[in-house]
Amino acid sequence: MSAPDEAIGEGWRVFHAMGAAPSGAPPRLQPAPPWRRFRGGPPQPEPPDDEQAALRRLGDVDAVPQLDSDSIDTVNAALLLRRPLLVTGAPGVGKSTLAYLIARELGLGRVLEWNIVSRTTLRDGLYSHDALGRAQAIAAWRAGLYPDTAVGDSEGDEMRQPAPSLGDFITLGALGTALLPYDRPRVLLVDELDKSDLDLPNDLLHVLENGSYEIPELVRDTADGARVHTSDPGAFADIRQGRVECREFPVVVITSNGEREFPAAFRRRCLPLEMPIPTREQLLAIVDSHLRVRPPDAEELVDRFVQLVSDGGTHSLDQLLNAVQLTTARTFRADEGGRKLMQMLLRDLAKGR
Repeated sequence: MSAPDEAIGEGWRVFHAMGAAPSGAPPRLQPAPPWRRFRGGPPQPEPPDDEQAALRRLGDVDAVPQLDSDSIDTVNAALLLRRPLLVTGAPGVGKSTLAYLIARELGLGRVLEWNIVSRTTLRDGLYSHDALGRAQAIAAWRAGLYPDTAVGDSEGDEMRQPAPSLGDFITLGALGTALLPYDRPRVLLVDELDKSDLDLPNDLLHVLENGSYEIPELVRDTADGARVHTSDPGAFADIRQGRVECREFPVVVITSNGEREFPAAFRRRCLPLEMPIPTREQLLAIVDSHLRVRPPDAEELVDRFVQLVSDGGTHSLDQLLNAVQLTTARTFRADEGGRKLMQMLLRDLAKGR
């Protein structure tokens, strides 16, 4: 079989949208294209898992793929090409959940979340520097009040501790942590980028293209390296000469509710994915995975949800799960006194109250 034929075959697909964690060694990703290879170092240890967050988002695994075949192919193309996914679709359709689906199925560890608001800047995603905290710590150190400022050596003579390190007051953001030199890519969720300031997508271009960034405070520092905090709880990273470069470009899932268009230069660097409304079979599988049992009224509620969406309403998967969960309460009947409450839970979100 020729190389092009192999690329078309099943072997290039490592993601199948089943949501099952690997039972043994995690799947191996295809080598990155030559123009998407990076040489960052020193290598970071494997990231932690956060199965509780995955359970909240995905529930238990099921035998039904949570995406259609075209969407699965788009995700696999983004994984192979090391390009961000720009995921659009109706609110509540499961766009951000895709990041957790990829992370769990490929064994890529904890998802790094960068939630965007109108005031978010690129630096917020890369790192923060607590300049005031550092100034206070240095003042305390000079006054002899810094913790463990004075210690004794082996002969009982008092020795002065070094000044507080600059790295102690720098914390990498979700984007900055995702670009650390891991041997396997991290999963980064950039949620609701369309809510950002107009400049943020353009500011991201250099980082998305080059897989690297600098921390000016560390570049100007006289020390060759620094140990800084990361977005992972209790984790640290060694930064050399103030520059960070990835080894494997992260799996970047950028979500948008379609509230505005992005610049062409930004869209050129992403693969577009229009998140489809789940089918009836997929909705039942989602209900089963979260509730672990199928309540008697589940199928009727799923059918009602599908009809509401087909009629052009704006509805979220969260509404369906809330409605089905309520039917599991003792003595509650959706077809009797609870009918009005069910209508409220499954209301059209585009109509305000």
